[in-house]
Amino acid sequence: MLEPDAKRLLHIMGKADQTKGILLAAQIADAMAAIEKAVAYEEMEGIQDPKQVSLRQRSLPMMKMLKKCHDQSEDVVWGV
Repeated sequence: MLEPDAKRLLHIMGKADQTKGILLAAQIADAMAAIEKAVAYEEMEGIQDPKQVSLRQRSLPMMKMLKKCHDQSEDVVWGV
């Protein structure tokens, strides 16, 4: 994932400006809900430039990883 996209998703999940961090298993459901809310907002407001990739598409790899970690009750760690 490219740095600007990762930073945007971290910001949405409440982990802005963290080059190293952890998302505890207990926090993953809230993080996924925050991303889903941001995606819904973007789609509702029509904030889409046809030349850009949508937030829904950009967030798919993160959502997939978060779901897998949530299902296995595992923490998500980055930058370590």
